Amino acid sequence: MDVENLEVYQKLCRLHIDVCDLTHKWPQEEKYELGSQARRSSNSAPAQLAEKNDDRHIRNKIEGVNRGRGEAAETIHHLFMAKLKGYITEKVYLEFRERYKECIRMLNGLEKTLERKIPERERRWQLSEEPAGYGVNDETLLQGWPINAEQVS
Repeated sequence: MDVENLEVYQKLCRLHIDVCDLTHKWPQEEKYELGSQARRSSNSAPAQLAEKNDDRHIRNKIEGVNRGRGEAAETIHHLFMAKLKGYITEKVYLEFRERYKECIRMLNGLEKTLERKIPERERRWQLSEEPAGYGVNDETLLQGWPINAEQVS
């Protein structure tokens, strides 16, 4: 599938254009500071997907998804800082944040789909909807936290 046909890619590209429009309204002193950082990270999210989309190795595709997710989260941070500095309102921040969170959820789904193409023994994540059990007193462990070998009986 071409990257341009991925819905999450299209949404991230639209978000980048909207972030560019938004940041060009910020004070001149932020042109090469916060505004530039927000524009670069917002562009990098879809660019990471594009870069790895045609890779033949599933692990590399997953890496592109992970990097894209990180760039989306970084953009949320830059927009949060813009809100704290008074460049955007709480409402504008929350609207962008929700749009980025939707993309992050979509990227999570894409990662799960790609992981299913890897032999089960080589997967990094458990793909079932059931919580992962560790074979020890699960009630005392936080889900997803590693355990020491001596805790396993």
